[in-house]
Amino acid sequence: MLQAAGMIHQQMLHSILRSPLGFFEATPSGRILNRFSKDVDTIDTHIPDNIDIWMRTFWYTVTVFLVCSALTPVFLIVIVPLMMFYWWVQRFYVATSRQLKRLESVSRSPIYSHFSETITGTSVIRAYGRCNAFVLLSDMKVDENQKSYYPGIVSNRWLGIRVEFIGNCVVLFAALFAVIGKNNLNPGLVGLSVSYALQVTMSLNWMVRMTSDLESNIVAVERVKEYSETPTEAPWIIKEKRPPQEWPGKGDVEFHNYSVRYREGLDLVLKNLNLKVKGGEKIGIVGRTGAGKSSMTLSLFRILEAAAGEITVDEVKISDIGLHDLRTKLTIIPQDPVLFSGTLRMNLDPFNNYTDEEVWKILQLSHLNKFVSSQAAQLELECSEGGENLSVGQRQLVCLARALLRKTRILVLDEATAAVDLETDNLIQSTIRTQFEDCTVFTIAHRLNTIMDYTRVLVLDKGQIAEFDTPANLISKKGIFYSMAKDAGLV
Repeated sequence: MLQAAGMIHQQMLHSILRSPLGFFEATPSGRILNRFSKDVDTIDTHIPDNIDIWMRTFWYTVTVFLVCSALTPVFLIVIVPLMMFYWWVQRFYVATSRQLKRLESVSRSPIYSHFSETITGTSVIRAYGRCNAFVLLSDMKVDENQKSYYPGIVSNRWLGIRVEFIGNCVVLFAALFAVIGKNNLNPGLVGLSVSYALQVTMSLNWMVRMTSDLESNIVAVERVKEYSETPTEAPWIIKEKRPPQEWPGKGDVEFHNYSVRYREGLDLVLKNLNLKVKGGEKIGIVGRTGAGKSSMTLSLFRILEAAAGEITVDEVKISDIGLHDLRTKLTIIPQDPVLFSGTLRMNLDPFNNYTDEEVWKILQLSHLNKFVSSQAAQLELECSEGGENLSVGQRQLVCLARALLRKTRILVLDEATAAVDLETDNLIQSTIRTQFEDCTVFTIAHRLNTIMDYTRVLVLDKGQIAEFDTPANLISKKGIFYSMAKDAGLV
């Protein structure tokens, strides 16, 4: 049983870790937490106990009936109606109990979600004096959970009364038949029969409870199995279609009639994109909110899979190769810098692929060497969760250093300088211009002045290419880009 529980947990964990981004956007964290805590605990501890006690009570009950029937064969006449009544009680109770258990499990998830969200936003809740409102909301969710938990206990009492009645009937008839046939029976055997019958009430009671609990708890297996079968991302590595080690050599990127949507059934966010980018070009991507800028970068990393068309990098279709082979050859500096709990060196080089000298050289290029040198631990400086002991600008520079260290042929900047000051923005832009001179760079621009010297600018509108040319030509055409540059005070 423990081996089976371990395998079920392993399958769910593997499936969840390989789930696409859309799954996490559509699934509340409390629901995932509920499956990994309460449901896994049920499979680990409760189900083995249920099976163990059920088997003990079953064989004990069978033994009692055999002893009573062997001593007083007329007892068999009573067993049949008693067992039919018992079967009806059990059937009625188990079906009800199972549904109540399922409802209770479903209504428990919002409690976990609300609790975890409250803990995360404690400072904001206190700042706005909303503590009582959140406590009230928590109480409402607990009350909702009690609506299915309390009837479960009531149905348990209902069962108890009826099973007690069957047990008392067994004792009554065992004693009655023993008295009627006292002339033919050994007193010691009569005592054995009645004493066994006296204990069968508890045995019957436990047997129904365990049958019910087992059926109810099997819901946990059903829920875990559901997450074990969630659709996963594409294979990590496809051995027969691995690109060459030096791929991509040039950094050419092409979109052929490319369309994409976030989830099945939703509208397309990119529609029939056709563009060619030569290796070494610097492409600025601009557009209004919802135009599809971030969707383009998500498509490059295959976080979103194509609804139609394809993307090729150096004439290799990215949909044909494994995700690991693709993502290790691309670098992104995201809008929200991501740091993990651990040392600064681990955050820069998690797989220890580079020497300390190379790391220090990169820190110098990313303008972080002064800050790191001033720390007592230097490269072993501990980063708290999410890098909260560093400023937003420093976190962004760490992400830049990470990108410089990997130095891939294709770099994506997803509004990387939106949350930093102008000075840090200028530092990042100057480093990118010098260090990624021969790389293909896609920049989702928040500040238009950062892309005015780029090779070309791609203007997206409602998921389609509205304009695609050099900044100078776009301004001379006086189209969408011109109006955006005018609003920014650049023309």
